[in-house]
Amino acid sequence: MTARERWTTGRKVFLLGALCLLAAGGGVFAAVAPGAARAAFESEAGPAERTTPGLAAPVVAPVQLAASPADGAQQVNPAAPVSLKVTNGTVERVALTGGDGAAIEGSLNPDGTGWSASGPLQFNSSYTYSFVVSDAAGRKTNSTRTFTTVSTANEADAAVYPLDGMKVGVAQPLQITFSEPVLNKDAVEKAIKVSSTSGQVGEFHWFSDSMVRYRTENFWAANSTVTMDMQLFGVDFGNGQIGNFNKLVTVHIGDKKVAVADATAHTFSVSVNDKPAGSWPATMGDTRFPSAKGYLVFMEKYRVEHMSAASIGLKPGDPAYYGELDVNFATRLTPSGEFIHQATDSAMPYIGVSNLSHGCIGLGPDGAQWVFENMTTGDVVQVVNTDGENANFDDGFGDWNIPWAQYAN
Repeated sequence: MTARERWTTGRKVFLLGALCLLAAGGGVFAAVAPGAARAAFESEAGPAERTTPGLAAPVVAPVQLAASPADGAQQVNPAAPVSLKVTNGTVERVALTGGDGAAIEGSLNPDGTGWSASGPLQFNSSYTYSFVVSDAAGRKTNSTRTFTTVSTANEADAAVYPLDGMKVGVAQPLQITFSEPVLNKDAVEKAIKVSSTSGQVGEFHWFSDSMVRYRTENFWAANSTVTMDMQLFGVDFGNGQIGNFNKLVTVHIGDKKVAVADATAHTFSVSVNDKPAGSWPATMGDTRFPSAKGYLVFMEKYRVEHMSAASIGLKPGDPAYYGELDVNFATRLTPSGEFIHQATDSAMPYIGVSNLSHGCIGLGPDGAQWVFENMTTGDVVQVVNTDGENANFDDGFGDWNIPWAQYAN
């Protein structure tokens, strides 16, 4: 072996030994250039947010999303909140649009970690929910989701009486008739706030799953104002039916006009604001058709009303059959057919003397006209000393015949 060969062999042995020492943790040498070793070490040990070109990618926690409604959700309540919440990141921008292209406004929270829509959605509509979020390193992620709201078949509406702005008497209950049965009655009642300038507080009474009324323990205060604020949009009525409306109804209460019809005295007397206003002779239901007793609330008026004996089940040959006739100054008390009206010509001799009507309250021309012109919807007549049964609770506004302790249900 020449001298050059011995030198080369020795150098290889030295380098191999150095590598063995490094592998055993006992040395500080590397088999690469010193500068390259330092760069590799620093890229692994440096802080996560370093972004110097050529170094390892930053280590950051992944963004976590909580979006509502869920992607692909169906039958979403239009009143349900539409929101996006991120953890370990921020929301850059959000776009919520309906199927018609209309944009739904929304707002970011102060720290940029959440977004929420500012208004309700529409029924039976599809929505696209697109957003961009970024992680702590500034890397952005785009997402698009879709959902649809409650279908038209599951919308629930309601009719309200009295109508907004209407002026009524002190005995008029508030009535709401729903388009669909209400199973979650408590939820519906909580969404309806009734207030009055008199400070009176009342209760709800459900006459069926589709109709509820509200009244106070005593008649409304004369010349007060009653407001019913119904926030039923999005309220779950039960069985998949969702309320589709909010309504504010203001009702004006007039003077206190109360009549008393006495079947024994054969009189009809009226007071206005607790002061006598008039009294007239009357004829009421006979023994076969006694007038209903209790409180009956005025409903509607007709200058001339057509009546038919067949409507109450009478046929030709029956002693009580009267065929068909028109009566003057008719004020309806019940849907089933009880009125206050001007007595027919054949009944005039019996006014103030005996009862021979089919349940109605018959008055002379002066009394019938006065009632027609001076009393209105929501005024009340109390029928006393009759053999008839109490007016049916659901035949007109028979609410006042239900004891107050039993009214709330």
